[in-house]
Amino acid sequence: MSVSFDDWLAEVATALRVDLSVLDEQAILDLARDAAHHVARPAAPLTTFLVGYAAGVAGADRAAATELAAGIGTAARGHQPLS
Repeated sequence: MSVSFDDWLAEVATALRVDLSVLDEQAILDLARDAAHHVARPAAPLTTFLVGYAAGVAGADRAAATELAAGIGTAARGHQPLS
């Protein structure tokens, strides 16, 4: 049985008890693309997980989470050290 992208995200958010409104889909997809294309394909899911985890631990709102994703994406594109 197939499920739509939006329905899937809603189901996952409900199951995880998280507010879907904090998700900037495009920022996360861009981050995954940058990690996959400029680092290594397996880096995409792991990088997005780590950014999401860091945002959650920090209690980040949508803007802060998007900023985190953009910063890590920039580092991936330029192979810049993160420390």
